Amino acid sequence: MRSVDTVIDARWIVPVVPDGLVLTEHSLVVDGGEIVALTPSDKVAGTFDPAERIELSEHALIPGLVNGHTHAAMTLLRGFADDLPLVAWLNDHIWPTEGEWVDERFVWDGTTLAAAEMLSAGVTCFNDMYFFPQVAAQVAHEAGIRMVAGLICIDGENNYSTSAADCIEKGLALHTELAGSQLVTTAFAPHAPYSVSDEPLATIAALSRQLGIPVHTHVNEGSGESADSVGRYGLTQLRRLDGLGLVNDRLVAAHMVHLSGDDMDMVAKANSHVVHCPESNLKLGSGFCDVDGLLRAGINVGLGTDGPASNNDLDMLAELRMAALVAKGFSRDAAALPARQALYLATLGGAKALALDHKVGSLEVGKRADIAAICLDGLANRPIYDPISQIVYTATRQQVSDVWVDGVAKLSSGELIGFDEDAIHENAEQWAAKISGQEKVS
Repeated sequence: MRSVDTVIDARWIVPVVPDGLVLTEHSLVVDGGEIVALTPSDKVAGTFDPAERIELSEHALIPGLVNGHTHAAMTLLRGFADDLPLVAWLNDHIWPTEGEWVDERFVWDGTTLAAAEMLSAGVTCFNDMYFFPQVAAQVAHEAGIRMVAGLICIDGENNYSTSAADCIEKGLALHTELAGSQLVTTAFAPHAPYSVSDEPLATIAALSRQLGIPVHTHVNEGSGESADSVGRYGLTQLRRLDGLGLVNDRLVAAHMVHLSGDDMDMVAKANSHVVHCPESNLKLGSGFCDVDGLLRAGINVGLGTDGPASNNDLDMLAELRMAALVAKGFSRDAAALPARQALYLATLGGAKALALDHKVGSLEVGKRADIAAICLDGLANRPIYDPISQIVYTATRQQVSDVWVDGVAKLSSGELIGFDEDAIHENAEQWAAKISGQEKVS
């Protein structure tokens, strides 16, 4: 009999692969942070001797959700400057406020709040893009959440760096520092084609090729971005990025709302990845990403919330439902983005975009044990013909009961582990008072 760390018995296990598979009355066996077996629950005895056995009789186990695009520290700007169009929101409110307030403490407190929110909602991995990424990476380590730390790059001087070249230098230092991390990997994160000039983008392309890490950037989020790019550079955003060596299988393009047929063909041929952020796109009035078209073209798509200042939450279950519904409405096809495919986007699709699909994104033997348990015993979830449909169309983040990252429990029976929630709450309120001018700062 094999001694193992944990056996989790569940009514349903949704491994994501093979597509649409649901295992009933099965157990997931974890040892050393790795999934070592998925087996019928009545076969556990006599085969495994677990240090802990957890019974979740009305729950579905799914892979931990992957938030493929966010700016985690912006939890501290949640609800700030709401109901404004993207350009005015950024230029007139967000960027000036960040210029005044964003520092290492801001990023620490904001990312801590974000990590607690995400883990409590079943998110076990997030792809971040923000200032002071070394601070966010430290928070992720302490919180025990998987993270892709974005090596931010933006033209000009800001609170974090003196120039785009300085951003790249600092990013390379952080990449080296994180080389041995089991939880935090890196991606270059040039903010957007309109905010980063040719020379640093070309440098990032060369370094990405050399180091083999992704490049995560905003692309075609706003309706006027490509026209502006043509006016400034004589090329659309994607054509310019392609000419600089960035449109390839390491590109992680967030939003991609306004796409031409040429854009879609280019992304498909290059095997680039798209992260769809439907709630943020709707809230900022950016438009509708043709997710169904992207998927039909064979493009890998992940799902993200975007930052909490433009969503306004980090709720990937809500994002799942919104993505499925918007895809149907936009394409006028009720079969577009079915529930099983939506769940794929939020798990293995995101992991693939972040070059983590060999580790996470599905519940398979040999992968790391990043797992979320969703209780489906509510009246609003019954009857259950298909647990995947109920997860996508009826479940809420309040039904996430248990979460493991790398086999370590981070949420148990709805209670966060390893967080001082009172301190997180107090810090958030203090930042709100400062930013809103209700507190005099010496």
